[in-house]
Amino acid sequence: MGSVHSHLASPLKSAYVSAKHALLGLSRTLAKEGAAHNVRSHVICPGFVRTPLVDKQIPEQAKELGLSEDEVIRNVMLGGTVDGIFTTVEDIAEMTLYLAAFPTAALTGQSFVVSHGWFMQ
Repeated sequence: MGSVHSHLASPLKSAYVSAKHALLGLSRTLAKEGAAHNVRSHVICPGFVRTPLVDKQIPEQAKELGLSEDEVIRNVMLGGTVDGIFTTVEDIAEMTLYLAAFPTAALTGQSFVVSHGWFMQ
């Protein structure tokens, strides 16, 4: 599982962003090395999902950035989305099911951003 941060950098997240960038390289290498064994590899890259980890980050970022918690949610976390909505677990589950059921290796080695338009390729 990647993140929009597999493709983008954000302040206050250097270790997280580095790890998520690395997943792209690992997945692409696995896709090439595993092809002979019918192994496919994908990275699903969600936007912000309202989890306990994100809930913890809201007050931390508010303090660090000098913003209110509502401003962090509205402008920092969801400001780049087209609809101002958090990505949901259901959004991610739907993409996972789609990829698991896809019948060929046509999509292997790819990343799929599920972010309500936050990051568009």
